[in-house]
Amino acid sequence: MERSIHVLQGIVSRKGSSKTLTFGMPHVFKALQMLDASSFVSRADLVSNLQLGEGAVKTLIAHLKESGLIRTVRSGNQLTDQGKHVTKSIMKLIFNECKIRKCNVASGRYNHAIILKKYAKSIMSGIEQRDYAIMSGADRCVTIACQSGKFVFPGDGKDCVMEKDVADTLFDNLKPCDGDVIIISSSNDEFTSEISAKNSALQTLVAN
Repeated sequence: MERSIHVLQGIVSRKGSSKTLTFGMPHVFKALQMLDASSFVSRADLVSNLQLGEGAVKTLIAHLKESGLIRTVRSGNQLTDQGKHVTKSIMKLIFNECKIRKCNVASGRYNHAIILKKYAKSIMSGIEQRDYAIMSGADRCVTIACQSGKFVFPGDGKDCVMEKDVADTLFDNLKPCDGDVIIISSSNDEFTSEISAKNSALQTLVAN
């Protein structure tokens, strides 16, 4: 797992270039998720789904190829065996995501929830996770944990998700167990809510 995160960090490094990259680890992770879900992914699909320019995606593809994670064929880009291993390794911890409506724990127009398996003991107050999300443009971010079949704030045993339909959405889509952590990032922009939630989760893995 640690090695896989280091691979992602290497991809977003400048690799000896003075040019500042316009993509980060969450973009790389989303690209890997797309590649994992499909046999081939075109450059145009990456441009559209990652909301990056042609030049940035061309650089991202080059970094992924240099890292041995993908190959490019006539049909598009596909994961190598190493790419599949790195992606599966990360997705063992970040294996589900979903959107939830505005509620007492998520106040944005768009709210993206992402799960970290068995990371409750690594979370202090959730402030770090909030800061990681805000770094990627989120307006707000909260971290909750699954404990005794309910959702609680770190260090607090009280149920914090008041609306039953929201709790049901989280349980149905994320399949959390006791000790799992859910990061919910909020924004007025749907893509930003997703990419900032991914950044918060990935930076949490890096820090721990």
